[in-house]
Amino acid sequence: MQEATMQLGGKRVVVMGGSRGIGRSIALGFAQEGAAVALCARGTESLEKTRGEIAALGHPVFAAPCDLAEAEQIQAFIARAAEALGGIDVLVNNASGFGATDDEAGWSAAFGVDIMATVRASHAALPFLQKSGAEGRGAAIVNVSSISALRASTRSAPYGAMKAAIDHYTASQAKMYAAQGIRVNAVAPGSIEFPGGSWEKRRLEGAPLYEQIRQQIPAGRLGEPEEVADVVLFLASRRARWVTGQSIVVDGGQLIGPGS
Repeated sequence: MQEATMQLGGKRVVVMGGSRGIGRSIALGFAQEGAAVALCARGTESLEKTRGEIAALGHPVFAAPCDLAEAEQIQAFIARAAEALGGIDVLVNNASGFGATDDEAGWSAAFGVDIMATVRASHAALPFLQKSGAEGRGAAIVNVSSISALRASTRSAPYGAMKAAIDHYTASQAKMYAAQGIRVNAVAPGSIEFPGGSWEKRRLEGAPLYEQIRQQIPAGRLGEPEEVADVVLFLASRRARWVTGQSIVVDGGQLIGPGS
């Protein structure tokens, strides 16, 4: 177990889309810091595996399947998570529909999950976060955006547009909820590689895009989920108590490009 450094012990944390990749690392990171964690995802196999990893750390964990494109399922999961944890101090909105194609299907997936799941989960969790804020527990929302929000793309226009909407909504949430003791921030990851993820698949297949992206990053490698999770944990912690309304890029310098 990692040494606890973020003063997150006893926090009650809900991670939407927390079974694999960045979401899994976020959920595990909070648990390693001593937080009680609730997580959901569509895939039951990976969800149960991550639940078991968290349970092995000895902290409370609740996990249940949830289709984040469905408003009723989000509402039901948040209610169950709050009951299991005894409230909610931190909400992490991590889910994505990965809408890439510039057609009805791509836009529907991106809008229905990337932005509307974030909106719906935030609304469902708000009464619990307000109670946490009133009690001075350090209530926080962290939304997961992407560097795709910050530049035009020929590969994933819907995805980038909805992530840009998340950045805007994050700032609006921060204004709306500040007086209630709730901070709201976002992280914008660059290209992150993890087992079973799209970038690992491209690397194993020898896709030219993988090498093109790798060469854009000054460090010469893609990021790891834990490197994003660490920033999420910071934003949810008291150490970031004067940070709100921000979207923090976590890309190893991918946006600024390779060295000269």
